[in-house]
Amino acid sequence: MPDLFPKLLPFGASLLTVRASRRLRQKSRGPAQQARALRALLPRLAATAHGRSLGLADARDYRAFRRQVAPRAYEYFAPLIARMMQGEADVLWPGRTTHYAVSSRTTAGPAKHLPVSAAMLAHFRRAGLNSLLYYTARVGHTGVFRGRHLHLGGATRAVSLPTVDGFEACAGDVCALTALNLPRWAERHLYEPGTAIAQMADWPAKLHAIAQRTSACDLTLIAGLPSWMLVFAEVLRTQLGSRAETLQSLWPNLECFVHGGVPIAPYADDLRTAMGPTIRFHEIYAASEAFIAAQDATPDAGLRLMTDAGIFYEFLPLRDFEPDRLAELGEKAVPLDGVQTGVDYALLLTTPAGLCRYLVGDVVRFTSVVPPRLVYVGRTQLQLNALGENVVEKDLTDALVAVCQRQQWTITNFHVAPLFGQTITGQTRGRHEWWLELRPGTVKTPTGPALATELDRELQLRNADYKARRHGVNLLDPVVRLLMPGVFESWLRHHGQWGGLGKMPRCRSDRLVADELAQIARFVPE
Repeated sequence: MPDLFPKLLPFGASLLTVRASRRLRQKSRGPAQQARALRALLPRLAATAHGRSLGLADARDYRAFRRQVAPRAYEYFAPLIARMMQGEADVLWPGRTTHYAVSSRTTAGPAKHLPVSAAMLAHFRRAGLNSLLYYTARVGHTGVFRGRHLHLGGATRAVSLPTVDGFEACAGDVCALTALNLPRWAERHLYEPGTAIAQMADWPAKLHAIAQRTSACDLTLIAGLPSWMLVFAEVLRTQLGSRAETLQSLWPNLECFVHGGVPIAPYADDLRTAMGPTIRFHEIYAASEAFIAAQDATPDAGLRLMTDAGIFYEFLPLRDFEPDRLAELGEKAVPLDGVQTGVDYALLLTTPAGLCRYLVGDVVRFTSVVPPRLVYVGRTQLQLNALGENVVEKDLTDALVAVCQRQQWTITNFHVAPLFGQTITGQTRGRHEWWLELRPGTVKTPTGPALATELDRELQLRNADYKARRHGVNLLDPVVRLLMPGVFESWLRHHGQWGGLGKMPRCRSDRLVADELAQIARFVPE
């Protein structure tokens, strides 16, 4: 008997798309959905050792919850999670938790292990499907479900954790955990590159294996980080020649590129050239802690916050954020119905894995309140603020993209750090130092001084604090270091970030990354 499921899948997706479209049209329901999410979480949280220590049995609403629970960073939760990983039950979430998401820390320090309860796995599955339904609702058809979906990520192997008393637990990145727990229908009819190849850790070998396996597939969707997607496109061209001049020439039904994790703007033109003229970009915002938002409209509208996916969100104004006083700032945070557009917020989550008012480390900015849409603008610990300039990753990326688009230069990678010096009177002064790799072969050859002048002008237009500091005496004009190809690759390889989900930190208020780049490039700062 023929398998009818592939034919029924688009029909089922059509029904789900209608429901998703109806939900998306209910633009003002976000706060009510968030109140329901918190009400559902509170009794489960109260039934744990952590909940009892916080007195959550008496918390019936947001006011009481905010009064009882202080915002906390990962370091507070780490010893509690360590107990869970040894098999102790009812620590942060009822029962034992056997899965842990490993999140690499671009801000330095060891990797984080985050609990992924059964309820959390269900959240990732549901939110992941909803993010695709946002896409089908937006484009008006479900053709993306007629073919297979290639996920270009890190190794999906879960590693067994050392435990006691026969308790079994495993850890891997969140993509690995969700891939290992896919519904059978999704694994059979949608998921590529298949379990064996997905588990490969050797990134170059994995790309070649994916190219060989999928070249004869009917792909309709491909997902991954923009920078690694360009690497994959080059592998396809090398391995398959003219058949893979563009990804759409190899896969004629390919229509959607799902991306997230880093801003796409520096890579957008190259991606369209590599993928094909009719490819649609679909942005998601997913972290190891939760699936947060997805695109439901045009790219410049921002991403729709997933208010009905079981996560409770709070937003701490970045102007009030002080990492050393985080536990004292609970009253400064606001729920969804208290946010404003144009304000930068540090993101707090309460999740069905037991994290309560957990500081993710991301900074977001709302583009609209009804419906709730936001953009990612950077990390709380990855900013430029050594001289009071308050520059975030989005400011730097937007300025660099604007300059390079004007000059028709292509960005490969970049990092920005402060460069300090002292006057003869002992006064500290500084400037921004841009470490930048551009793709060779442009019509107009870039130079460091020309780039520095344009970047300085563009950043002043985009950030009032930077402009004010530049008009003072302590923040001098920036300097640009143009690097030969391979320096950023060497840094990423050294830090285990080459391939898959590896990302380059775009800025820091110290010189930790910049000095390492200087050492690799054998460059001595002035």
